[in-house]
Amino acid sequence: MSVVCRKESVARVILDISVPIRAGMHVYPGNPGFRLERHESIADGAQANVSNLELGVHNGTHVDGALHFIDGAAGTEALPLEAFVGPAEVIDATSVETDIDEAALQSLPLGDSERVLLKTRNSRLWELPEFTPDFIRLTGSGARYLIARGVRLIGIDYLSIGDAEAHRELLGAGVVALEGLDLRAADPGTYQLVCLPLRLEGSDGAPSRAILVR
Repeated sequence: MSVVCRKESVARVILDISVPIRAGMHVYPGNPGFRLERHESIADGAQANVSNLELGVHNGTHVDGALHFIDGAAGTEALPLEAFVGPAEVIDATSVETDIDEAALQSLPLGDSERVLLKTRNSRLWELPEFTPDFIRLTGSGARYLIARGVRLIGIDYLSIGDAEAHRELLGAGVVALEGLDLRAADPGTYQLVCLPLRLEGSDGAPSRAILVR
């Protein structure tokens, strides 16, 4: 979804790159699902409608805390807020046909941005009726390459940033892993990223709302 704001003839485009939280959403195998049910209802005599939400912390668009792959590490509340707001580069990685290793990243125009969002062939997978394990992700060598370049936040357009080695490398180095993005409407280029994870203490993941502003 995109919104165009106009002021003094200057157009600002806001792209919502979060996936909807809803029944039937893609869920990584083994993760908790989604349920939203009415707890109190005006129709039943209550003063207000109040609902109950059950949601896995790695469902939909979300960030990982170090605790996700490193037992005893900090939760998502320890992630630096400044990493979530600022210039970000959407990178066209649709030419990559295999998992994204160091060599694949070297072939991409990463620039010097501290926030990198990889738009891969995964984007089309959101159009499938359910989750598929056949998606592109980072490898350990790819993660180490990004860390060496000073990347503070790396995002991808499906439910996992990479394999177990990539997770451990990124999270151990304090790099934010932003997963579950919908980049179908985002052209490659420079944007302002605003990502707001839920303030969950002691959690290994946090559902997030993410937008791009241009």
